[in-house]
Amino acid sequence: MILRKPLNLYKAVFFDVGDTLMTIPAARVIMQQFLAARSLHRAEEEVGDLFTEAFRLFYYGRQLDPFEVCTPESDRAFWMKLYHYILDKLGVQEENWTDERIHQCCHGLYDLFTGPEAYQLFDDVSECIPNLQARGLQLGIISNFAPTLPDILQKKGIAHYFDPIIVSTLVGLEKPDPAIFKLALEQSGLLAEDVLYIGDHDRNDIWAPNQVGIDAVKIKRYDYHSGEGIHTLHELLQA
Repeated sequence: MILRKPLNLYKAVFFDVGDTLMTIPAARVIMQQFLAARSLHRAEEEVGDLFTEAFRLFYYGRQLDPFEVCTPESDRAFWMKLYHYILDKLGVQEENWTDERIHQCCHGLYDLFTGPEAYQLFDDVSECIPNLQARGLQLGIISNFAPTLPDILQKKGIAHYFDPIIVSTLVGLEKPDPAIFKLALEQSGLLAEDVLYIGDHDRNDIWAPNQVGIDAVKIKRYDYHSGEGIHTLHELLQA
């Protein structure tokens, strides 16, 4: 890992959340079971592969309109579009699903995947986050997420470590808009050079914070993550 300066020269470390601090390890199983309960029976592998395909297409390939305000409604609409894509690929039209049934299923998936039950902290989080705080570093969160994120963090037992907690749907700004990082600096009272940011997305979590002078390091939790970066938060503690 390459940091521009030693970790102890930063005053704060801010984090992305999804696929950085926590994940849904059984996403494909959860979705398969959800659909099976609605009489759409498909193999776990097919459901999982389509979920991955849709996520890469809609999230990683997403072009953000800089004039679009991020809201709880726009977040739901984005994910509804993604889930609709998956259902189409799974052949719900051939199963004679009505538009209303598809619509309700997409809403159900959104509610399922924005609730706390499906999420799990990565193994290194419970140890490394308190360790970073014990070193005198201020910890914060800047995340594109549903309004449920503060409650999820609370239920996972880590919310108290972070201040500020900046959630896109609650502040009306969304990564990769650099303005969301400016807001975090304003709320924390820190200068850009005081902050290190950790996230998994090249544009959202590396390019965007760099635009306001914040150093950033990519965390590569999965095999499809490319480029330089760290694979675990333990590597931060050794920097």
